[in-house]
Amino acid sequence: MKLTPAAFKSQAIIALKNDSLQRALARTKSHFIDKRQAAIENLPIFARLRQRAVEIKEHTLAHLDFYLEYFEKQVHEQGGQVHWADTPSSACQQIISICQTAQAQQIIKGKSMISEEIGLNNALEQAGFTVTETDLGEYIIQLAKEPPSHIIAPAVHKTKEEVAQLFYYHHHHYHFDPQATAIPDLVNQARQVLRDKFLAADVGITGANFLIAETGSTVIVTNEGNGDLTSTLPRVHIVVASIEKVVPTLEDVTTLLRLLARSATGQEMTAYTTLSTGSRRTDDLDGPTEFHVVLVDNGRSQILGSEFHDILRCIRCGACLNHCPVYGAVGGHAYGWVYPGPMGAVLTPLLLGLKTTLDLPNASTLCGRCEEVCPVQIPLPRLLRYHRIRAHQAKLSPVMTRFVLGIWAFFARHITLYQWVTAVKIRLLGRLGQTKGRFRYLPFLGAWTASRDMPAPQGETFMALWKKRQVK
Repeated sequence: MKLTPAAFKSQAIIALKNDSLQRALARTKSHFIDKRQAAIENLPIFARLRQRAVEIKEHTLAHLDFYLEYFEKQVHEQGGQVHWADTPSSACQQIISICQTAQAQQIIKGKSMISEEIGLNNALEQAGFTVTETDLGEYIIQLAKEPPSHIIAPAVHKTKEEVAQLFYYHHHHYHFDPQATAIPDLVNQARQVLRDKFLAADVGITGANFLIAETGSTVIVTNEGNGDLTSTLPRVHIVVASIEKVVPTLEDVTTLLRLLARSATGQEMTAYTTLSTGSRRTDDLDGPTEFHVVLVDNGRSQILGSEFHDILRCIRCGACLNHCPVYGAVGGHAYGWVYPGPMGAVLTPLLLGLKTTLDLPNASTLCGRCEEVCPVQIPLPRLLRYHRIRAHQAKLSPVMTRFVLGIWAFFARHITLYQWVTAVKIRLLGRLGQTKGRFRYLPFLGAWTASRDMPAPQGETFMALWKKRQVK
């Protein structure tokens, strides 16, 4: 099946029945959550840093044009070039043009979600280039011909046994002996294979966690040395980033970095924090002779200032994914595109259109855990509700859903009638279910009872109980 946001329901059902995926999700879920909690408890000023981060991002977004132009000016002063791209196709064509001008053949890439968003690998391969992902997780899913299932851990859905099989199939011609099954041996295999790729590459492409307007620098944070090698060994370094990644100063980046790693992996800092500023100087020992930054809009200008404006604060930490019960049950591939989980359920409809992504904003319990853990306090449940409202107003939701909501809205506007009807319904269900205490099936609730029982009501509505207590 080709993954698509329009097929979320069927993809989710497949994910729930995938025992290997469920084992992988169970293993990693608590790991991320527990480490984040410990890291935050060890930083008493975490709440103040969150508020400061919101202020930084909001100030930057309010003056986005100024900081982007200032960033461009600084990049030029450092010997680099900035390229502007409105659409994914424009971004890909500009990157292809840079690679062709450099007469490149071999391209290496660091992990970059924006490159996934614009379909860069496919575009480069169709243009005749050989592209190799150098992040271990990205390398694994490239071999598996799969998209990432998590924005910080792209191969989180893979078990060790699955990776061992992949490596055995793709690495057999290297004559590694014996077949690797232990994690250190698998990592060592990847290291040996990728070493030659680093040395042979003509162009290195990375993403950027942040763009610093003050210095014209780009920032990547990683736990592997691949990002540094990708940005310094090839003679051409291309950074591809979306426009909302810019921040004003080095001091601002320091604040955001203190939040990013703690929220993402529970670390105080990642192993590598790398700033790239322009091309190689005459006295530099290494570095690229060409430095390019491709800034991608892809609809973000339209989001700016809209009711979905808050999503542009996202620093791609993945905390909302790690704490989301829906993502934890079905994984990232069920969402059908680059960005899964709560942030993806908000962002994907904005970038691809609500009509083909209708199920994503509804794939949420609205429990609020995502907003609670977001380091930049994005009100994700509220944004998901905005999508639902838009879908209802545009009549994109199913006819039966709109009909039932219309009936509910009628009764909700007539409170006395609503209380009487719900009281009758609750008493009836309470009597019908009093023997077993639950229902295995109820009309109009088949989707719920197909996978769980519906508890029998205890006989009174909440409003009725509340009234009794007020009288007392």
